[in-house]
Amino acid sequence: MAQTEDGSPDAEFTGLAGPYRRELLAYCYRMLGSHDDAEDLVQETYLRAWRAYAGFEGRSSIRTWLYRIATNLCLTALRHRTRRVLPSGLDAASGNPYATPNPDTGTEWLGPLPDALVTPEAEDPAAVAVTRDSLRLALIATLQHLSGRQRAVLLLRDVLDFPAAEVAELLGTSTAAVKSTLQRARAHLDHMAAVAEQPGAPTDPRGRALLDEYIAAFETADAARLERLLHRDAVIEMPPSRTWFSGKHTCVTYLSTQVLGAPGTWRMLPTSVNGQPAAAAYLRGDAHTYESFGIAVLTTTSDTITTITVFSNPDLVRRCGLPHPHLPARLA
Repeated sequence: MAQTEDGSPDAEFTGLAGPYRRELLAYCYRMLGSHDDAEDLVQETYLRAWRAYAGFEGRSSIRTWLYRIATNLCLTALRHRTRRVLPSGLDAASGNPYATPNPDTGTEWLGPLPDALVTPEAEDPAAVAVTRDSLRLALIATLQHLSGRQRAVLLLRDVLDFPAAEVAELLGTSTAAVKSTLQRARAHLDHMAAVAEQPGAPTDPRGRALLDEYIAAFETADAARLERLLHRDAVIEMPPSRTWFSGKHTCVTYLSTQVLGAPGTWRMLPTSVNGQPAAAAYLRGDAHTYESFGIAVLTTTSDTITTITVFSNPDLVRRCGLPHPHLPARLA
């Protein structure tokens, strides 16, 4: 956390500003679509706030002040970046389940955000539910189609419930301009099909049951069990590969021929990412350990899995608060 020049902790600043770190991380992530970028900007927000703290006169709350700094940093960052995407937002689905997904490092990909980083268990359940719902992958992907200013106004008003006048002051504009921007942002979202999909929450009993079934099917390499879980129009996408698959038959064929392997090839632990059920995946390394592979985020209805979004980044397992980089076979 911030420190004074003599190296001692700045207790006053820490006590006032520290409690907002998690929600600022969630906000910056919603704005940017990348946990790493959001983390960098939160760090910069706190650094700038600490440097300017001596001149903070309390004309707004420290929370509003921090959001002003974070918003300006996000808007500046967005002026120099293209929107982040998922594979389904770029090309048509591959009809060949035997196609080899290859990484595309030239595209700005949408990244995931583990719930553990922004929704502590001790938080009010109602607040946790709102946070998780506003972090859904489909929603974050849709926000990328808005201008930076539209994103900021929509998030500050509809997600964080800032009054319009306070948002206007924060952005250096008028209340009327905020209301107009919000109307345009809402209208744009209404035309985006992605936000119409409501995934099951990680804590919902049926959503958790589907996750448990998914994990069991993978660990036993049971393609027929996976097939029963998937919606007829199920999607599998795997950023940073542009290749993605659509339709139950194509998805199951891809999984059974290229992914599942033999029983015991995979071990998985349940978690939650972007407010959705997710599985942290470990791939067998030898007879004694499994190696961190990444996470699979599930989008579900009440009784089926509609989308599996796989992020093959081993470090994501650590960010979920799970064993990394190895999972002993005896604990799997």
